[in-house]
Amino acid sequence: MRWSPPREALPADRADRNDWKALKTLLPYLWAYKGRVLFALACLVAAKLATVSVPILLKNIVDGLSPAVQSVGAVLLVPMALIVGYGVLRLSTSLFTELREFFFVKVTQAATRTLALKTFRHLLSLSLRYHLERRTGAVTREIDQGIRGISSLISFTLYSILPTLIEIALVFGYLLWNYEIWFAAIVGVSLTVYITFTVAVTNWRTALRRRWNEFESKAQSRAVDSLLNFETVKYFGNENYEARRYDETLADSQRTAVLSQQSLNVLNAGQQALIAVALTLILWRAALGVAEGRMTIGDLVLVNAFMIQLYIPMNFLGVIYREIKQSLADMDRMFMLLEQNREIADDPDARPLALRTAEVRFEHVDFSYDIRRQVLHDVSLTIAGGSTTAVVGSTGSGKSTLARLLFRFYDVDAGRILIDGQDVRSLKQESLRAAIGIVPQDTVLFNDTIEYNIAYGRPGAGREEVAEAARAAHIHKFIESLPDVYETRVGERGLKLSGGEKQRVAIARTLLKNPAILVFDEATSALDSRTERVIQQALDSISESRTTLVIAHRLSTIVHADQILVMDHGRIVERGTHAELIARGGVYASMWEIQSREQAKIEATLAAA
Repeated sequence: MRWSPPREALPADRADRNDWKALKTLLPYLWAYKGRVLFALACLVAAKLATVSVPILLKNIVDGLSPAVQSVGAVLLVPMALIVGYGVLRLSTSLFTELREFFFVKVTQAATRTLALKTFRHLLSLSLRYHLERRTGAVTREIDQGIRGISSLISFTLYSILPTLIEIALVFGYLLWNYEIWFAAIVGVSLTVYITFTVAVTNWRTALRRRWNEFESKAQSRAVDSLLNFETVKYFGNENYEARRYDETLADSQRTAVLSQQSLNVLNAGQQALIAVALTLILWRAALGVAEGRMTIGDLVLVNAFMIQLYIPMNFLGVIYREIKQSLADMDRMFMLLEQNREIADDPDARPLALRTAEVRFEHVDFSYDIRRQVLHDVSLTIAGGSTTAVVGSTGSGKSTLARLLFRFYDVDAGRILIDGQDVRSLKQESLRAAIGIVPQDTVLFNDTIEYNIAYGRPGAGREEVAEAARAAHIHKFIESLPDVYETRVGERGLKLSGGEKQRVAIARTLLKNPAILVFDEATSALDSRTERVIQQALDSISESRTTLVIAHRLSTIVHADQILVMDHGRIVERGTHAELIARGGVYASMWEIQSREQAKIEATLAAA
């Protein structure tokens, strides 16, 4: 049996509450194409009118044949117009059905495209906090399932449920108008019982299927866990123990699978029993009418054909109902993504950043990711336009948080951050981030070409501009040595490139963006010494005349900074130039001494080798 992961189900009360809400959210996107919608509905009604007319025409043909059943020339007594009309109605049913789908498919595809794009844009507008707390795979799966849910809902509703409801209404009205009330009563009662029974059993089956999926998932997880830890199982001789645990889950899965299959048997048997009873009652009343002379043979054929036409689509009601419920649940999850509050949003009167010298200033900034633990405490600093400020400190001291706040991935709890005297909270985020470029410690590249990844800094840049940025980042010669040159694909997350090569691509990308403010977030900490020196030269070159914030681990890379800040537990404990801090003999001097000794040991080891 091939296992597939179960889709997370909404709690029943919430699902019932949100079904109508999900439909109300979807309808405006469909109604945007009201011309096509109305035409499709007209075709739907026309198709059902033709479908209902077929048994009526068949009745007239049978009645036309009845008086001359044994006559050689009987066929001549049947109006040829009825026979031709029968064929035309059959053709009309298919023609209007295909026309409905031909014109409505654009509505479905356009609505799903609009919603998918809207959801994607909304996700990109949400805060970094939201994305750090959610699994990316789960979010994209919710979008994918939501889009498929919309297509399934429209398909089952427009192509199955709505046509069946229209047909039921037409048949019910015809029987009520032309025959005794018993026929309409039998149809009405039998369909009500049929639908109620199908929905109830399908809900029971859905719960069983959900439990079965959970047990299958659990069994899969236990099997994978045991096989991945094969050596450990062998070390402790726990093969039988693992087999028992696996079998316990298989036993639960087996019991639920049996119940699920049996519930399907109950559903099918019950449906057929109800259909049989209804057909028997209808034929009994029709036969009685024929015997009493109130009805013709054609009338008997008509009501029997009506019942068969109605119950053929009803056989799939259980499956359709279950799929519609699942589609509504999937849609609701996607619409819930759209309802996520944008933690960081532009003010209605936000204005673009007006750059002058690109001075950056933090004024008495407090910040916490979680209200239970404050990260920054009364942080104040100024980076003069065109100068370089370095921030050092132990892991968790709040260094990288400064860059995230400058980008406005989060808003400060207290204080403010200014660029050329403008509070970042009063600015349009697009203009703010356009002025800032970052080279992160962990450079992640798109699974595309080197040219694409460099050009990502300024989409639409030409090949020569990309090459110029690569030269400035000291990576152009390396790219030219590759067989596919700039068309070389870098692989998933850039894994086909070394750490230094990825960093230089990131530098080129940032250079192409040409920002007024640069942030280097431990951009060389993961590199070897030789590569670090090459990268550092590139960083020093591009930071000239730009306002630069360097978050550093290795102090040797920031000795020429105009200002060095030392952070500890979210506070600035020292500030000054390299020489001033060494002379002070404080935290920075201790860090410098430790790193110098470690570097001396490394160099001595390399020299001895």
